Amino acid sequence: MKKLFLLIFLFPVFSVLAQEKEVLTKLDAKADFYGDLARQIWSNPELGYLETKSSQLLQKTLSDAGFKVTAGVAGIPTAFVAEYGSGKPVIGIMAEFDALPGVSQEAVSFRKPVVVGGAGHACGHHLFGAASVAAGISVMDWMKANKIKGTVRVYGTPAEEGGGGKVYMARAGLIQDVDAMLHWHPSSQNAAGATSSLANISTKFRFYGEASHAAAAPERGKSALDAVEAMNFMVNLMREHVPMQTRMHYVITRGGEAPNVVPAFAESYHYVRHPDALVVQQIFDRMVKAAEGAALGTQTRMEYEVINGVYNLLPNETLARIMHKNLEKIGGVTYSPEEKKFAEEIIKTYPAGVKASPEDATKIAPFVVSEEGGGGSTDVGDISWLVPTVGLGTATWVPGTSAHTWQAVAAGGMSIGQKGMMVAAKTLTLTAMDIFTNPSVTGQALQELNTRRGEGFSYKALVGDRTAPLDYRK
Repeated sequence: MKKLFLLIFLFPVFSVLAQEKEVLTKLDAKADFYGDLARQIWSNPELGYLETKSSQLLQKTLSDAGFKVTAGVAGIPTAFVAEYGSGKPVIGIMAEFDALPGVSQEAVSFRKPVVVGGAGHACGHHLFGAASVAAGISVMDWMKANKIKGTVRVYGTPAEEGGGGKVYMARAGLIQDVDAMLHWHPSSQNAAGATSSLANISTKFRFYGEASHAAAAPERGKSALDAVEAMNFMVNLMREHVPMQTRMHYVITRGGEAPNVVPAFAESYHYVRHPDALVVQQIFDRMVKAAEGAALGTQTRMEYEVINGVYNLLPNETLARIMHKNLEKIGGVTYSPEEKKFAEEIIKTYPAGVKASPEDATKIAPFVVSEEGGGGSTDVGDISWLVPTVGLGTATWVPGTSAHTWQAVAAGGMSIGQKGMMVAAKTLTLTAMDIFTNPSVTGQALQELNTRRGEGFSYKALVGDRTAPLDYRK
């Protein structure tokens, strides 16, 4: 009788383990298929809101697998939502696929652009999109095989790199019924903690003056470039008088046409970041005042356009502990001898003082809970303030690699990137399975979300009511 009771008690455990093993085995069998999917996107890097071929490829893969795909959502041609199932819980998986300008690189361990000045996947979003699609299809197949109730969605989210695609998708109400949103990001390490990021507002300041011959009649000119430089000087002086965690950076995108012509138009592109979105807004308001002062002092006219604005990531420990457990179950990335040699060559290209080892790719970082934003910014932040959200990073790059570098592009275009991508796909899949089989988790995650964002929270996009900047990379 005791033995029978034990068997009855253990049967669900054995069943879950068997299902997990089957799912992971199927993912391993399709690793080359998804690797090729990622490689196709890597080989044709497309900038934000221009990712036509990349988006269509991911959509077709999902549609062929059995998802219902809705394209062109939120007024964005390359955004899509792919759905399978019905009812609750609703589990979302986000997929990115935009590249970065100016970081073209072959999959080799030394600097060698494919196209000089061309785009490249220096943030690994080709892997991001492919792994999320792999996870979505894997979860769908598991749901079919085991008659699991609920809905799985894959969200195709364009223009993460400064275009804020997720902000407009959220504002359009596309995520309002989601119970848990999953995401991941390429990295140089494996980690699934409950951590944050920096809120960010990015803006183009445009100044309009009057052209004139810079030698024959300079007194008739009103230099828009002078206004840009005056603004930038004042913003740089602000650095002494902002909270220490603030990050401000800019480029001059238009500075005039010729030295002997007083520039009638000039433009600078500014970012301001901080762990708190409210602080970002306050600093941004001061930046606008500096621009107004620069225009007044140079007798030019100023206008500005908020290109992007994103919240800081809101951690969700409830979901993150589940994801961390699954990441530990999957394990890190183990290199072949050829991959290890590639990694060692890449490490030699790092600046002095950066310490890394190929073996670091096998490690899983300890679980961390922190609301202190660090590193960059992401439009996942807005999602995380609206629905319980969890993410991870996996070692798709050689340990020690910084994002937005040629080294990241290189590793992302070869087998190291594919191995890290499959770690992410497996971890996302197991995490979604855990949530589907234990729906009470979503209630706990929502309660934590409500506690963290505070009573009376009302979401207001930092981009205001503007439409998606579909031309920001043109």
